[in-house]
Amino acid sequence: MLRVICFFTVLAFTLTIYAEATAYFFDVKLFSRQQEILDQLAVERDLQELRMTKKLTESSSDRQNILNNRYALQKAEQHLALGGVSFQGETVFTKQQLMALYEVSESTIEKYLLSHADELQANGYIVLKGRNLKCFKELHDGTVINYGTKTSVLGVFSFRAVLNLGMLLTESEPARQLRTRLLDIVLDVMAERAGGHTKFINQRDESFLLAAFQEENYRKQFIDALDKFVEGSQWKYARFTNLIYQSIFHENATEYKKVLKLAQNDKVRETMYSEVLNLIASFEAGIAHELEKASREYGRKLAQKEAESLLFSFEQHPLFRPLILDARTKMASRDLCFRDALHTKLAAYIQSVPEADFERFLGEKSKSLEEQLSNPETLAVFKRLKDR
Repeated sequence: MLRVICFFTVLAFTLTIYAEATAYFFDVKLFSRQQEILDQLAVERDLQELRMTKKLTESSSDRQNILNNRYALQKAEQHLALGGVSFQGETVFTKQQLMALYEVSESTIEKYLLSHADELQANGYIVLKGRNLKCFKELHDGTVINYGTKTSVLGVFSFRAVLNLGMLLTESEPARQLRTRLLDIVLDVMAERAGGHTKFINQRDESFLLAAFQEENYRKQFIDALDKFVEGSQWKYARFTNLIYQSIFHENATEYKKVLKLAQNDKVRETMYSEVLNLIASFEAGIAHELEKASREYGRKLAQKEAESLLFSFEQHPLFRPLILDARTKMASRDLCFRDALHTKLAAYIQSVPEADFERFLGEKSKSLEEQLSNPETLAVFKRLKDR
C-alpha cells in the first residue's frame, strides 16, 4: 500500500513539473512569436519610410500631398523648430539660412531653384525687391547674415517652400533626416485626425452617407432589371457588378480588395468615395433602363452576351467620359495619399490631392460615420428621402 501511495505521489509531482515546464515553454514561445511580430512590423515601417523618403525626392505629387496638408504643416512647424525670421505675418528663410540648415552650397540651392522653379514658387518662394525688400532689411538689419546692404533683390522661402526644398535635396543628410521626421508627423496626423485608421476615411466626407443611401436604391433597381430582363444564373449579379467596376476604375471587386488590403468580409462600397458611388449609381440606373427597353423591344429576356454588349456601349457614351475621368483621378490620388494604396491600373490618373480634400476628410467638418448618424439633421434628411 505504501508503495502505491509513493508511486502516485511521484507521478503527481512529475506531472506538475511537466505542466509547469510546458506552460513555461509555451509562454516563452508565445512571447518569442509576439516579439517576432513586433520586429516584423518595425522592419515593415522602416522599409515603408525608406520607400516614402525616396519617393519624395522623385515624385512631385507625393511632395505636394504633404505640402497641401495644412494639419501636418502646422504640427511640423511646431515640432521641427527650423528657425527663420518673421516677415509680413509668416516665417521666412533666406538662402544663407537654408545653406546652414541643409549644409549645402549656394550653387546647390540655385540648381534646384532653376530645375524646380514653378514648384518652389507655387509653395512660397518669392523674390523681394523695392518696397518689400526695404521693409525686410529694416526689420532684420543685422540679424540675417550675408544678404548685403546693397542687395537689390532677395529670395526668401516660406516654411512650406523650405520643406519643399528639403524634399528635393538628395545631396543633404539633414534634408534626409527632415524627410523622415516629416513623414512620421504626417502619419501621426493622419491617424489622429482619421480616428486611428484610414480604411474608412471616405466615410468622413459629409457627402458619403447620402451617396451610399442613393446608390443602394439604384442597386436594387439594377438587380431587379437583371432578374427580369437578363437570362442566366445568380452568378450574373456579381458578373455585371464587376463589369461596372471595370468600366469605371479598371478593377473587379477582388482586385479592389487586394489593393486596399480589405478583409474577406469587408464590403467594397463602404470604402468608396461619394463621387465613385454616385457614378456607380448612374451606371446602375441607366443600364437598368436600357435592359428593360431592349428586353421589351425583343419581346424576351436578353442573353448575357447581349446585356454585356449593351453595357459596353453604355460605357462609351460621351456623357460619362468626364465623370469617369474624375472618379478615376480621385480614387487613384486619394487612395495613394490617405491609404498608401496604389491602383496600378490607374497610375496614369494619379495627381496631388488638393488642399480642399484634406479639409474634407481630415478637417473640422469631417466626422466619423457614427457621429454623422447621431446627428438629428442627418437623420431628418434620410427620413425625408425614405418617405418619398
